[in-house]
Amino acid sequence: MSLTIYDISEKAGVSIATVSRVLNGSSKVKESTRQKILDIIDEYGYTPNSSARAMGLKSMQTIGILCADSSDIFLAKAVYYLEQNLQSAGYESLLCCTGYNLDAKKNYVNLILSKKVDGLILVGSNFIGEVETENQYIIESSSKVPVMILNASYHHDNVYSILCDDMNSMYRAATEMYESGIHDILYLYNSLSYSGRKKLDGFRMAMQSQKEPGYEDLICRVPEDISSLENVADFISDFAKAGHTFHGVIAADDELGIAAVKYAQKHSLSVPENLSIIGYNNSILTDCCTPELTSIDNQLEIQTRCLVKTLIGVLNGQEMPQKTVFSGTMVKRKTTNF
Repeated sequence: MSLTIYDISEKAGVSIATVSRVLNGSSKVKESTRQKILDIIDEYGYTPNSSARAMGLKSMQTIGILCADSSDIFLAKAVYYLEQNLQSAGYESLLCCTGYNLDAKKNYVNLILSKKVDGLILVGSNFIGEVETENQYIIESSSKVPVMILNASYHHDNVYSILCDDMNSMYRAATEMYESGIHDILYLYNSLSYSGRKKLDGFRMAMQSQKEPGYEDLICRVPEDISSLENVADFISDFAKAGHTFHGVIAADDELGIAAVKYAQKHSLSVPENLSIIGYNNSILTDCCTPELTSIDNQLEIQTRCLVKTLIGVLNGQEMPQKTVFSGTMVKRKTTNF
């Protein structure tokens, strides 16, 4: 019988990472757990060794990747980077697009795990629920394989988070716009995912620190069923017609930022002279509008590289940081002049 690391972890009731630590001689494993794993290995006729490969234990060399929507520019780019980095590390990947329904996410996680993957990557902050019970499937998964979360943070054993500090990145962007003399700033968002909440918090913190009265009136959530840029631009027009005045727009993603550019064009507003606009994600879309969009770069490529490096380290039994946070940087283009 050819024993895999997955088989041992399943029989011992521990994660693959714990098995890897035992095989690599790590001291970060309880003695009772270590002995249980060694007993299972001994039962199947193998002699403990510091290397799984030398013992005949084979990894599946496959990682499961889950994202909500492959048509989303941010998620699609993240998956591309992850697959490239995994291939460079000698791993294949299985991809499932789950949608946003919690039950569907659970079902796809179980499907991926049934393929005996070595690890699980959750791409996007929508995998972290506001209610703790919504995250139980992550806890259950982490008892079997390392769970990596991109663009959100969740603390639990064998769960690793790699993300951008969206709150402080948004705080700095709003503060810079405010200090340039633009005090009536429209904040546009369409999601209250983990990342979405952090960005909104950052904007609020900035306006509160400036003691700007009435800033909450210019926080505007775009309904999720309004998807086209033209329709979002019309939505902004309706918001303005309702009596809201603004000379700056900060958007929670680049699509909303470009919709603000379209709104300005429809109303013959000069950008950035009459309306300054900042997007978020620094996606390819920033160069696809006129004028080109200033945007906050959340270091996506660096995040994905770090995630794969962390995952491979965990699978090799190394002690790796459970949370790694990067700072976003503003890439200034033609929709701002400060």
